[in-house]
Amino acid sequence: MKSQWDCLLENLGEWQGSFTRFSPQGDLVEDTPTIVSLEGLEDNKLVHQVVRRLPPNQPPQEMVLEYRSLSRSILFFDNGAFSQGSMQWGPFSEFGVEFGLIEGDRRLRIVQMFNKEGNFDFITLIREKLAQSHSPERPPLTVDQLLGEWIGEATIIYPDWRSPDKCSSVLKIDRLDDSHIHQQLSFGSGDRSRTIESQARIEGSRLIFEQSEFPVQVLMLADGGSSNCPLSLQPRHAFVLEVGWLLDSKRRQRLIRSYDEKGGWVSLTLVTEEKIR
Repeated sequence: MKSQWDCLLENLGEWQGSFTRFSPQGDLVEDTPTIVSLEGLEDNKLVHQVVRRLPPNQPPQEMVLEYRSLSRSILFFDNGAFSQGSMQWGPFSEFGVEFGLIEGDRRLRIVQMFNKEGNFDFITLIREKLAQSHSPERPPLTVDQLLGEWIGEATIIYPDWRSPDKCSSVLKIDRLDDSHIHQQLSFGSGDRSRTIESQARIEGSRLIFEQSEFPVQVLMLADGGSSNCPLSLQPRHAFVLEVGWLLDSKRRQRLIRSYDEKGGWVSLTLVTEEKIR
């Protein structure tokens, strides 16, 4: 892999888009046009970031940040995809993470936030394109687009910067009836292979997985995006947070941030998938 700093540089440019906030049920709360610029200075040894929010009928808001190094709470992949956020979850504290996926001249970022009680509070969907781009936004994600068999390659990186791991995956999603789907995920190989099966209830733009002790929800979003997280976090229980991006009818990316039973961040996984049926 490239250095983490060189991976960050894949995000340089002026990104025009919006910050769209949704309730846990997927209801639109607010939408704010934005311009986020990342500029490399001093032979790309310094990154200068400006975040401009342009709320309707209000003065613009601007935040300026500069980076010469990266914190331990963020990890990047070679193509510029990343995740940053809390390294430790614990009761009685707010908790949040950001995911960023990049494809050509477009980015899709999603922020997932939990309140002090550990309940899923809101998400922010950030859809962006480079200033000179004319690429259209992708359609909103639907259940039918997810159905089928997806063959994936996963790269796993770690906060302690040990060597990355790689594995293959097979994800099969089938519709049981008008209101339910069945999902089977297999990954790894040999003695380390695992298969997980689950069933979800379809409720509008949401998929609700209720078979485990703590329900998990997938929100299907604009621009082919999806947000996957538990409805609540509980002490002494491992959990994963995930986002997905349907690039076209046959290609999808997913980012997965995994936490252990002590609430500590243990890994970040990028999965690139291709639909074969």
